[in-house]
Amino acid sequence: MTVVHGSGIEIDNYKRIQPCLNLGTLGHVDHGKTTLVQAITGVWTAKHSDELKRGITIKLGYANFSVFQCPKCPPPYNFVTTPRCSCGSEAVFQRKISFVDSPGHEILMTTMLSGAAVMDAAILVIGADEVCPQPQTYEHLLAAEIMGIKRLIVVQNKIDIVSRERALKNLEEIKSFLSETRFANATIIPMSAQHKVNVDVLLYVIQKEVPTPVFDLGSPPRMIVIRSFDVNRPGTPVRDMRGGILGGSIIRGEIRVGDEIEILPGLRLKKDDTVETIPLIAEVVSVGFDNVFVESVRSGGLVGIGTTLDPSLTKNDMLVGNLAGKPGTLPPVTRSITLEYSMFERVVGVRGLVKAEPIRVGEVLNINVGSALTQAVVKDVKDNRIALSLKMPVCAEKGQRVAVSRLVERRWRLIGHGVLVG
Repeated sequence: MTVVHGSGIEIDNYKRIQPCLNLGTLGHVDHGKTTLVQAITGVWTAKHSDELKRGITIKLGYANFSVFQCPKCPPPYNFVTTPRCSCGSEAVFQRKISFVDSPGHEILMTTMLSGAAVMDAAILVIGADEVCPQPQTYEHLLAAEIMGIKRLIVVQNKIDIVSRERALKNLEEIKSFLSETRFANATIIPMSAQHKVNVDVLLYVIQKEVPTPVFDLGSPPRMIVIRSFDVNRPGTPVRDMRGGILGGSIIRGEIRVGDEIEILPGLRLKKDDTVETIPLIAEVVSVGFDNVFVESVRSGGLVGIGTTLDPSLTKNDMLVGNLAGKPGTLPPVTRSITLEYSMFERVVGVRGLVKAEPIRVGEVLNINVGSALTQAVVKDVKDNRIALSLKMPVCAEKGQRVAVSRLVERRWRLIGHGVLVG
């Protein structure tokens, strides 16, 4: 079947079209983020054994979906995820989008921040069966602001398990909560992800409110690594083994089969109380998405890069937090950074009002730089600047956004954010 791209380009097989943007899911634990992703994509992103046992998302999940427009159905019911609409009409392909599904549990906030580093826009999922905001609802929304996410859609989920009166009261709670943020005018969509109610309306809003980003395709490639894998099954003969896989998003340029890439800071080796890193160089042997292999991938959406790396170096997300790109073009690797920072008035993510105390010289913080996470010791505090010594080196450049967390009540909680100035 031939479908027509939204720009008018005929494409023989939409499945070979690369995703063009990353759409994140945010929200409190058990409010239905992963169920929403499954309702749209058909993929249950919580695949790790511990996730299946515990029933919560632990790692970053991912799934792609294609958007088609029905020429006969009226808006906002005219978008579907299959080439044929339920009305029987052949739909017109518009674009493909990647979901980045974040964990909502409070102990996994740093994982969510790693995923936020590649999100172009986000869906904030709020369960109608609980008072809004719950702690991680607020924490995730602030994280979206910190990481520079500018477009947000709100899904009021689980309307099927509450009364009409409760749903309307919850809607007012959501509006009141959003009114104090820069997302005050965000569109709110009532849904039941479990029963796929209003999925078509959500697709309509995504199409209308989330434009495809404009990427710099002419610069040397740069990829943020948010997952890494060893795809070889136990017992695979050496001759049949595949090299390590990097998963993430290319934020500029294009990566082709046969390219040489540098991975920085590289492989982490624990040494006493610090972590040393060894830069890695590898050849790209495959690129693709959705088990579709192509000759090149460009900026936009989630992709997988097959390499010549020993797969033992990429298993269990060992290379998360790295940047990959053309050798000699990546930002410098550093163990010392200076932030121009701003603190919240209270600690985020805890119940009740807990005042955020000033940052002190000598204390240990958690720092998220892109998809990298490291602990940092405060070396100096002066006005709105803090100098930090990092336990693990990061690959970062001036102007980069940084999230700052502190250990409060035995959990790492957001207390502020900053911009790297040195």
